[in-house]
Amino acid sequence: MGKVHFHYILSKAIKAKIPGVGERLSDWHCKFPSCFSYNKKDVRLVFSLGIGGIVMNQRGIADLDILVESLPPQERNLFGRLFHLSTTLGALLPPETMYPWINDHFGSVEMVATQKIVKLTNLITFEGALFNRLRASRPIEAKSKLTLEAQLIDVAKNDPLRHPLTDTPEDSFGRIVGEYCLTAANIAKYDGLHAIVVFNDHNPLHFSKEKIIDYFDVAMRWAQAAHSYDPAAKYFFLIWNCLWGAGASLEHGHAQVMLSHDISYAKIERLRRDALGYRQQYGSNYFDDLYQVHASLGCALEKQGVKIISYLSPIKEKEIMLLGKTLDASFEEMIYQVLDCYRNKIGVGCFNLILSTPPLGEVEESWEGFPILVRLVDRGDPQSRASDMGAMELYASSIISSDPFEVARLLKECLLT
Repeated sequence: MGKVHFHYILSKAIKAKIPGVGERLSDWHCKFPSCFSYNKKDVRLVFSLGIGGIVMNQRGIADLDILVESLPPQERNLFGRLFHLSTTLGALLPPETMYPWINDHFGSVEMVATQKIVKLTNLITFEGALFNRLRASRPIEAKSKLTLEAQLIDVAKNDPLRHPLTDTPEDSFGRIVGEYCLTAANIAKYDGLHAIVVFNDHNPLHFSKEKIIDYFDVAMRWAQAAHSYDPAAKYFFLIWNCLWGAGASLEHGHAQVMLSHDISYAKIERLRRDALGYRQQYGSNYFDDLYQVHASLGCALEKQGVKIISYLSPIKEKEIMLLGKTLDASFEEMIYQVLDCYRNKIGVGCFNLILSTPPLGEVEESWEGFPILVRLVDRGDPQSRASDMGAMELYASSIISSDPFEVARLLKECLLT
């Protein structure tokens, strides 16, 4: 473990005008002088410099500016190519009448008096996120599943997908049937080839490795059948809106699959063009570099040939990306492992998941270097009526309460131990 340059960190704290940090640093320096050096190049420990003291050897989104500054030059330059990072301080003066409430909710008045805000923008895709230490430092805890289970059992009494063979239409080319699911034509389509993958389980959270693999196998079999039926349809897309808060109109577990003509869906096409422009400008693969930046900061891992990223500029809470070359059994198993960690370790009970692939047939535009891509994001407490998205997420930058570094830590506990 390296040593921390005391005067450098102290100057950063003073420059940021964070009350009391100078005194606490001095106290640490007196008690643990061996932890500090006087060489700026030796900055390797991670400090949390916000109000409430110093947390030794703990990475967090609030420390991102210091973490990036401590990277080797090549990795720091790559980060700067992909992201714009800035920080600011917000200050407030609460009345004494609020002190008890603040102490109950945030630990101390000092915690809210000065707040460090981290603003991060992906310069290639222009996805942006705003992090506040008060929100990001909250621990991730799993909520009780009992009430949700009871709700799902209750609504199952009137489940329109209980008997999909008799109560749902099929596509013109027939159904695809798996061991744990089957397809049905979507009754209210938003594209010409649009179906649902109906899970045998009513509760969408009752998944296992075998079930997840079957869901994605059936989805891809449907895509191939749809492409054979209509060879001009080449752009495959899968979505899984898990429960109400994620946009599901039916509680019964199901995913949706589409195969489109002419051009991929707008945001996927935007990503393809951004990645292509990046390759033309820098001569390297955007997705490889995105993974490398996250790996250098401890927010990514690779297992069984699948790259997994706890995304630093998420659309909403706890966004995770999976990147692979083929949608094979190893990739599908990684999807399951991440979902299992989401459900059991991180405590997510409501989420959106998408799967995007390169076109199923030849097209005019270039898809060189575009991976098999899965993205999933937490959509909050499924029992809450409050929306987790507002005008900022729709038209500006996303406001993020979770910490990507904590999500990465939990992912590594699940997948690497």
